[in-house]
Amino acid sequence: MEILQVSTEDTQMHTLFAESFTTLGRLDNITLVMVFHPQYLESFLKTQHYLLQMDGPLPLHYRHYIGIMAAARHQCSYLVNLHVSDFLHVGGEPKWLNGLENAPQKLQNLGELNKILAHRPWLITKEHIEQLLKTEEHSWSLAELIHAVVLLTHYHSLASFTFGCGINPEIHCDGGHTFRPPSVSDYCICDITNGNHSVCETQGPVRNIPTSEPSSEVEALMEKMKQLQECRDEAKASKEEKATRFEKEKRESMLVCCSEDEEMAPTRDVSRHFEDTSYGYKDFSRHGMHVPTLHAQDYSWEDHGYSLVNRLYPDVGQLIDEKFHIAYDLTYNTMAMHKDVDTSMLRRAIWNYIHCMFGIRYDDYDYGEINQLLDRSFKVYIKTVVCMPEKTTKRMYDSFWRQFKHSEKVHVNLLLIEARMQAELLYALRAITRYMT
Repeated sequence: MEILQVSTEDTQMHTLFAESFTTLGRLDNITLVMVFHPQYLESFLKTQHYLLQMDGPLPLHYRHYIGIMAAARHQCSYLVNLHVSDFLHVGGEPKWLNGLENAPQKLQNLGELNKILAHRPWLITKEHIEQLLKTEEHSWSLAELIHAVVLLTHYHSLASFTFGCGINPEIHCDGGHTFRPPSVSDYCICDITNGNHSVCETQGPVRNIPTSEPSSEVEALMEKMKQLQECRDEAKASKEEKATRFEKEKRESMLVCCSEDEEMAPTRDVSRHFEDTSYGYKDFSRHGMHVPTLHAQDYSWEDHGYSLVNRLYPDVGQLIDEKFHIAYDLTYNTMAMHKDVDTSMLRRAIWNYIHCMFGIRYDDYDYGEINQLLDRSFKVYIKTVVCMPEKTTKRMYDSFWRQFKHSEKVHVNLLLIEARMQAELLYALRAITRYMT
């Protein structure tokens, strides 16, 4: 009789699936994609569960409604529909779903912060915070506002993940697809998100299947990493040179176009949950407008944001911090078919490029490394997923890192959403700190 060997990874995966199903009453496609990285998924589910269901400043139906508002800003009908269902399940007023104007004034007042956070967070000021906290009627408490800000940033970034990985509705929803027998060894992301968990065969994206030169792209990237490390060891750039390279990268990031497609108007189903549908992402230094760079040593998550969140919404700061660290530090020491690879330089380049697009600078980082490690097609993908996720296309997904595994591309998306969430939080929390002082 043959004895089946169950790996520790399979056991952990099944445990996570069981916990997710118990908590949410469903096993959604976001979970099925994130399970490529069980350590991250566990942290993500724990954080989301705390934000939505555990004791906190905001009532349950407000939490789901804020999730709807945040996802709607990026036209993410997948997340909107999930939270419409949850909102009604916890006793939310159905009339609110007819449009933001039917929700309580207190939630309507959050619309401006939602809009700016989603598209141009560097514009948030203490005056925006003061408006919410000092309105004679319908005012927010500081603790409620922190809870709302964390929810908004969580769902803006989750919309990025949803579009970045091409996630579609579940089988029981409109647009859902038929399940096939599950296999979690080597399936295509396009199959998972369509509800088909089969091993990737001919229906997978052809360009992601190794060609006659399967390692050329990967080995070229590894060679650049090696050369950069040698340059680091030999000589360090001066402070002035690092500052110049940051400004250059910031300017160049504005020339990266997200999409060639025409602007798509949001559907009424989604647009009714937010105001000012024409408001979207704009590069922060265009049209003569200049916004000062946010220096990480002046306001950082580690030294400032974390303690503020934890003080006003106990334990959440710790949960978010763990999630940031897991995403940033996550590595299997592999790149495509290569093992025993130190990927820390590449991960930092991705994280810092995102923060650079948001005007956040780390004085100890040499931004010249970004152009060496991230090619244009990858930058297009990053900028689109982070800044205008609703414009992400399958072609963008296919065109970067063509020889890498789908699990590695999901890993990239985890970096993108956590770097984005941290950037949004930094601007919002800095404005709250300025208000408080």
